[in-house]
Amino acid sequence: MTINREEKGKEIALKSDLIRVSDYHYRVHSQTTKREYDVIKVGDKWECNCPDHVYRHVCCKHVHAVEFSLKIREEVRKEKEVIIEGINISRCIRCASDKLVKDGIRHNKYGDIQRFSCKNCNKRFTVNLGFEKMRATPQAITSAMQLYFTGESLRNVKQFLTLQGVNVSHQTVYNWINKYTKLMKSYLDKIVPQVGDAWRADEVFVKVKGDMRYLFALMDDETRFWIAKEVANSKEMHDASGLFRQAKEIIGTKPKIIITDGLRSYEEAYQKEFWTMNRQDRTLHIKHIRMSGDMNNNKMERMNGEFRDREKVMRGIKKDDSIMFDGYQMYHNYLRPHMALDGKTPAEVCGIKIKGNSHETRPNSCIRLSLSCKISNNKQGI
Repeated sequence: MTINREEKGKEIALKSDLIRVSDYHYRVHSQTTKREYDVIKVGDKWECNCPDHVYRHVCCKHVHAVEFSLKIREEVRKEKEVIIEGINISRCIRCASDKLVKDGIRHNKYGDIQRFSCKNCNKRFTVNLGFEKMRATPQAITSAMQLYFTGESLRNVKQFLTLQGVNVSHQTVYNWINKYTKLMKSYLDKIVPQVGDAWRADEVFVKVKGDMRYLFALMDDETRFWIAKEVANSKEMHDASGLFRQAKEIIGTKPKIIITDGLRSYEEAYQKEFWTMNRQDRTLHIKHIRMSGDMNNNKMERMNGEFRDREKVMRGIKKDDSIMFDGYQMYHNYLRPHMALDGKTPAEVCGIKIKGNSHETRPNSCIRLSLSCKISNNKQGI
């Protein structure tokens, strides 16, 4: 009988006849009726309200379905895992041969650059990492970026660099952030994160040139990956369908659940982007979130709080298309470890890894990400 329950649970998981409501709550469709059963995690065990589990006290097929679904999701993420390689000049840029030798140093006023020679095609080359024409070292530049996105002001970052012997203005620090954030974004936008099937949307007010604006953000519920964003002039009158459409284009699919507050903009956007006549294909819209309980919006409020803390240090944002929006989104997704994710970044949970990025070397993750993205972009002709 146990084997039979496991097989039926696997059938349910393969047919995707279950909906993830939260980290600890799933709704599983019955195979014989139109009912849905709630599978909830209590401690380290899953509990179901179906008669088989309640009266027989056994691991029912609905619990097996949830367990199989989690295993399948992990296997898919491993198969589609994206690794952002570190700095490793091991192949020729012309013929891709691995028969490389170091061929002297090229000296210029910006520093020394290693030259390579290929024994296969006799090509001599240097690799442009994007820092060659910068007077400051890559370590100084990426340290400045890391400090800025963790909450320091431009002038505090400048002061830190001065203590390290790097004399630059706060405007120079901003120019670095602007240049390398755009560089990383051009590469990271090509990567599709393996997010879950429940998304959350919320809005937070920001000051742009002293005027009130609203940042609409959409995040994956399971991985905390910040998927999409847009800045609006108003809250009630804004059409949020652009936010939902942007998220669908990035991920390549739509979620099974979209969780929002009761703002009318979300309901109208849901009708445009997610609602269908087919019940099986229709995204469930949960809009009765509360401050506590299963349907709270604590995850989005936590992310909003992070952004508000950063924006206070800046004393407002200077323009609608400020690099701060893109920069903090990348910092949240790729560099900031989350306690709720066991110290991992949302990108790591989504199957995107920066090679060599362990807990011990995390402070250097910004420099590896900047350099890796630069190398990858150069290979693709960007």
